[in-house]
Amino acid sequence: MPPDQGVAALDPVTRLAWLRLLRTENIGPATFRRLLNRFGSAQAALEALPSLTRRTGRPVRITSQSEAEDEIAGLSRYGARLVTSSDADYPPLLHYIPAAPPLITMASGPNLDWRRTVGIVGARNASAAGVKMTRLLATDLGEAGYTIVSGLARGIDAAAHKATLLSGTIAVLAGGFDKIYPTENIPLAHDILDNGGALLTEMPLGWEPRARDFPRRNRLVSGLSLGVVVVEAAKRSGSLITARLALEQNRDVFAVPGSPLDPRAEGGNALIQQGAKLITGAADILETLGSADPSRNALFDRDWEPDSVPDAPPPSDDDKTRLLAALSVTPIDVDELVRQVGISAATMQMLLLELDLADQIEWSSGQLVALRH
Repeated sequence: MPPDQGVAALDPVTRLAWLRLLRTENIGPATFRRLLNRFGSAQAALEALPSLTRRTGRPVRITSQSEAEDEIAGLSRYGARLVTSSDADYPPLLHYIPAAPPLITMASGPNLDWRRTVGIVGARNASAAGVKMTRLLATDLGEAGYTIVSGLARGIDAAAHKATLLSGTIAVLAGGFDKIYPTENIPLAHDILDNGGALLTEMPLGWEPRARDFPRRNRLVSGLSLGVVVVEAAKRSGSLITARLALEQNRDVFAVPGSPLDPRAEGGNALIQQGAKLITGAADILETLGSADPSRNALFDRDWEPDSVPDAPPPSDDDKTRLLAALSVTPIDVDELVRQVGISAATMQMLLLELDLADQIEWSSGQLVALRH
């Protein structure tokens, strides 16, 4: 069962507190979840933030209630709404990924099956053959009852969306609803909504997508999908990032083989060498997805488990010094850190929250921590 399934929808006051906390500087999905686990509610976390960040020497600016209310009002002008992980219309497959977004912005119609989904990604400078293959795959998958997920980029993404306007497609944005990128695909975004598809993002209104936001978007493309198909991709590309994230999320990865002479085929061919399933048509994908079940790894997603550690006094400077000495650029499991440093789990949690809010550490796969360069 998904972690928040069966939980009552949030009341308006709590929903607003969730939005304020998630929009506060240096607080992403994983930090949000740790703050809720530690303080019990978003409102309590908001109240604790000033003293918590004061200790780091880098106080964060907390999003005000009026700013959060303005965002909600602004979304309505775009036909969009906020959806939390406790809402019935939260995309079900997202429940099973590490650091799932607690809150997303979404506009969607009825022409979608959120449980039967396939991601299709590939090169922005796609070849004519790549675009044709994408259209064939997407059309056949749509006719088989699957919803196509992609990132609204040029090339392969756009071809996948266009081929499935009538059967159902979901576009994940890297920026806010009012900052669709690339601008040439704004008409396509409107077509998706007009045909009952969906646009989705975890970024606020006014957010211009930056280079670092595209991998974040890619994790949602793979997280919304039972499996991800790579049609064309260079060796170092966002499509390969999506494939790697899909594997981390326990999703299937498929790749269309290409000519060794075409740089756009290098990434897909490399994926096949590493174990991705070689496909030549939609039938190869449908055969595998018939038994796909991302919920199999849900019990191991510790991000969603409430912490049961007792309250502890504020960490001492000595505790922090010992923790920093134990950290390096190599990720390490938090339980191992507790053993090595010799401080309680509650103290460790507070220290990691402080370092996280000060942007001094980063998390890998939702469970590992490393010191930033």
